[in-house]
Amino acid sequence: MEGGAESSGRHPVTHIRTTEVLIAGAGPVGLSAAAELRRHGVQCRLVDRLPGRMPYAKAVGIQPRTLELWDRMGLARDFLETAVPLRGQLAYVDGKEQAPIELRLPPEVPYGFAALPQYETERLLEQYVEGWGTRIERGLELVSFEQDSDGVTARLASALGGTEEVRAGYLIGCDGAHSAVRKQLGLGFEGGAFPDEYMLADVEADWDFPPGYGLRSSHRAEDGSTDDLLVCIPLPGTNRYRMSMTVPPELSTGADGEGRLVPKLADIQAVVDRLAPRPAVLSTMRWSSVFRISHRIVDRYGDGRVFVAGDAAHIHPPTGAQGMNTGIQDACNLAWKLAMVIGGAAGPGLLASYDAERRPVGEEVVGRTVRHATQGFEADPDDLATRSLREAQLLVGYRGGPLAGPGHGPADAPQPGDRAPDCIGLVSPLAGYPLRLLDVLRGRAGHVLVLYATDAAALAAARTDAATDAATEPDLQTVAVLACEAATPAATALAAYRDAAGDFARHYRPDGPTGLLIRPDGQIGARFPLTDTAAALAEYRALLSAGQ
Repeated sequence: MEGGAESSGRHPVTHIRTTEVLIAGAGPVGLSAAAELRRHGVQCRLVDRLPGRMPYAKAVGIQPRTLELWDRMGLARDFLETAVPLRGQLAYVDGKEQAPIELRLPPEVPYGFAALPQYETERLLEQYVEGWGTRIERGLELVSFEQDSDGVTARLASALGGTEEVRAGYLIGCDGAHSAVRKQLGLGFEGGAFPDEYMLADVEADWDFPPGYGLRSSHRAEDGSTDDLLVCIPLPGTNRYRMSMTVPPELSTGADGEGRLVPKLADIQAVVDRLAPRPAVLSTMRWSSVFRISHRIVDRYGDGRVFVAGDAAHIHPPTGAQGMNTGIQDACNLAWKLAMVIGGAAGPGLLASYDAERRPVGEEVVGRTVRHATQGFEADPDDLATRSLREAQLLVGYRGGPLAGPGHGPADAPQPGDRAPDCIGLVSPLAGYPLRLLDVLRGRAGHVLVLYATDAAALAAARTDAATDAATEPDLQTVAVLACEAATPAATALAAYRDAAGDFARHYRPDGPTGLLIRPDGQIGARFPLTDTAAALAEYRALLSAGQ
């Protein structure tokens, strides 16, 4: 550590040695940023003003795309063993049963929808980050910062008294809807708030709904608008649900001794008695609160060396469980880019792609959730299959964006900017069982170059070009996949995997020998004929090095 301390009123100001990245806020978004940075070898500090995890089931929905990101980290198994599946939603209007919503995805999607209390999500992410040697520094609040061309100087206030100055290369504000980072950075945060208030409660109900199904029960006013609503999401445990509902008039003006609205179990029971399709007795209320829905998004996701992610960048209605998952994707998108810039593998201009890629996603999510909250899911023009893929965040893509490298093959096949779809049936001569593409990508921190070949000659030439590039680009790892019909001894000797079931070919639709460059966040960076491997890698490298 660098020298000493200086006086600042009652408490000393301690100057701490520079860290590469300072993350303010240790919720799911801040923890995800730290996780991705650490697995890329980047040192970071993660600070949070709270003394510990809050035992609240606020954000509970986990989307399939988030599980794919955690799979790449090697973290998905922990969530599979802790969360519960969400299979669909039972719907009732004015007491009459409606067609249920079934959360079905195509068979090639490796993960389904899941539910887990936010504090459990934080616990698992925290354990993962600690495994990389980084611990949350609790009771430290970021109160101010200044940035210059070389870094950021931040001041942290301790809950125990005293302040600390930190010199960081970059600062990420994951400090929530009231973000101090966003405010000091002067980012616009336009939007509004709905007039209605809602109650949340984590309770148990003694009804016998099928496992994995939520409930939405509403009452319509004479003009057709919804004037009463109950939504229940299943949680791990026996008959445990996170319930949300409109606040009755008698409670919206009431407050406890500290000026906060706190619904009691009887308040939640009254709504269930009024709206539930069958009688239920509630018990074991772990937590409750009252909230108002806002919808806002920043005018830019960062400025200079300071960035915002998650609720610090966008807030919106909780319909579809999009908020936390969108924030986690923000964090992963930014973190791998910071890692490349800090490691010297890319120019600082790469960081501008964070706003270019993620802000349009945030705008779409805010607009869609507001539309669903005000008009219902029926207002969505997409069919149910497309809607499920969008809610699962599997349609998020950056085609045509600043990092979309060269394309090749059919336009409706996966192209640069798209999510790299999973596939099954990859066979290794060393394994007695087939693997998925996710198995092959798991644990790899950098870009992965997948060489799909139909003959030994094309594969040999492409491997030579890739090896030349990898010698100067340690971020690049190469995997060779052999077409199922090309299993000659010469080709098999060059390939790690064979597309035995033809599933890779079905999903990627290669037009002859094809190369695919898969980014650390699971999006496709480039797609090209194997004969153009060297040129395509050079073109993509130029995109990463913009502004260097």
